[in-house]
Amino acid sequence: MPRVLIADDHVLIREGLRKVLALEPGMEVAGEAADARELLELVAATSADVVLMDINMPGEGAVETLRRIAALRPGLPVLIISMLPEEHVAPRLLRMGAAGYVSKSAAAEELVTAIRKVLGGGRYVSPALAERIAFTGTAAAHESLSPRELQVLRLIAGGGPVKEIADALSLSVSTVHTHRARILEKLGLRSDVELTRYAVRFHLVD
Repeated sequence: MPRVLIADDHVLIREGLRKVLALEPGMEVAGEAADARELLELVAATSADVVLMDINMPGEGAVETLRRIAALRPGLPVLIISMLPEEHVAPRLLRMGAAGYVSKSAAAEELVTAIRKVLGGGRYVSPALAERIAFTGTAAAHESLSPRELQVLRLIAGGGPVKEIADALSLSVSTVHTHRARILEKLGLRSDVELTRYAVRFHLVD
């Protein structure tokens, strides 16, 4: 019987995921975590077969958490769940070791399909993204951004003042400025105006 670990800092999301899995014969929730530390403890203490992990939990970032899970349990598939657009973050997370990516807006059937695929040793992204990856020869520069940097980029491009961005992400103003500087450097841009143009070009903002 496949045993699933659920990691998300929102109680309602964890409850929803638990209910979806309860309807699937042969699936069992092995444990729940609200942050990266709790998740790593569960990975070490349980015999889980797959991890459902939110991309932005308190604690270490998604990439570092993936690295540490791989060190604790080599081969344990981690399926990322997030509200961020998959085309902007999924390719990088797959390169960093994630087994798949499912949007939180996806239907329950897609989540179950993704779980079963990664349990079988495969990797999962939506069919639309799979086609896009197959026919895209080069990666866009923003795929080098961390999930947090992508969040900051989208908020800056959306016209949000730094203080509001800091409050929305529970960060300090100086941390937001640091993220902004790294984003501009990685993308080869010089100003918020250029950053906004880039975000519009690649459909990173509505």
